Amino acid sequence: MPITGDMRKSLDVKLARILSDRSCSDFILADAKDADMAYGLSAPGQSPEQYGHEGVFRTLDEYRDQIRAIITQGLVDIVLMSASTNEILTIREKRFENSAITPAIRANDTTDIWLAGAEGVYGREPSRWFRTATLDHAMCGKEYCKPEERKIGADLGLYSITYNNDLELDREALFAYKEFRIEAEHKGFRHFLEVFSPNISGTNTPKDIPAFVNNHIVRTLAGVTSKGRPVFLKIPYYGPAAMEALARYDSEMIVGILGGSAGTTLDAFQMLYDAKKYGARVALYGRKINNAEHQLSFVKYLRLIADGQILPIEATKAYHGDLQKLNIKPRRSPDKDLERMEMADSYSGQSGQTKKHSVVNPPHFDNKPDFAKMSAAEKIQWNLDRLTKVFG
Repeated sequence: MPITGDMRKSLDVKLARILSDRSCSDFILADAKDADMAYGLSAPGQSPEQYGHEGVFRTLDEYRDQIRAIITQGLVDIVLMSASTNEILTIREKRFENSAITPAIRANDTTDIWLAGAEGVYGREPSRWFRTATLDHAMCGKEYCKPEERKIGADLGLYSITYNNDLELDREALFAYKEFRIEAEHKGFRHFLEVFSPNISGTNTPKDIPAFVNNHIVRTLAGVTSKGRPVFLKIPYYGPAAMEALARYDSEMIVGILGGSAGTTLDAFQMLYDAKKYGARVALYGRKINNAEHQLSFVKYLRLIADGQILPIEATKAYHGDLQKLNIKPRRSPDKDLERMEMADSYSGQSGQTKKHSVVNPPHFDNKPDFAKMSAAEKIQWNLDRLTKVFG
């Protein structure tokens, strides 16, 4: 999307239009390329080259090259990155200066996204607050920014909360969020709020997780005035009823979805289409984009669906047509890629199963598999699947 006229970012234009006219057709797309904040060596995704059953991944440099290509293409509205990638692409290389795309950083990294390889146990423990990135480092790349330096880097970030229906832990999370909001307001830093499903099960596990998440969101924001509120929300897509209930609740609140596990191409396209139909105005896709055979073609069809120019099945067929023209072998046949799979919205060690309907109440994943009986490739896949909740 080339910048013309007043050089405004497409995000700012769309946010203003959506808030002034909820019937407008604008939809915000984000590419979530912040996986290095959670996993480690496998964050950039599997290398397209095949090495038998070995797990070989792209390098971080290759991952950043993909971001550069997405920026050049110009079809998304936001690119979400780690603070270190933001320093390179936004501050040093100034990739966003002549782009309508808005750079953003992951502003906190709670313990449930500490996926330290196959041996990490943190994702199976209740989420605890933590924040590596500082706002000043995001905004200007150093410990303290002068006021005039605060636009050098990113002035938008993703802040994440996982409620587990635990009084002390949830109270701790809210205190941390309050401190973040106050600092962000002082420094002119905007944020969008991500709220996950509970990451553990136990005696306090809510029976209706979509309702639990929705109710926590509106309760959390009820005491927050406009200067401190998130510009939009990022939540799992629980289905039409939960989305409609939240989207219609407050005309000042813009609701978005996270992508979920990679699944089929039709899964990705249909989720976006359905979420928009039932009230979502934002979609942040991570693994769905990163796992695509050709990311730029995949993003092209996400944009066409978001803008109401093509339907999901038609887009899936067209995407395979593009792969054929590019001489890229698809991971699935066109027929298989037109099937739907069971999608999880939180960490999972299970592969999706073909089915017709999406999961409403997400599964919990307390049981650690027997790694001694797993091959290296199986361990890698299990841990890649655990990224589902965080990066889509």
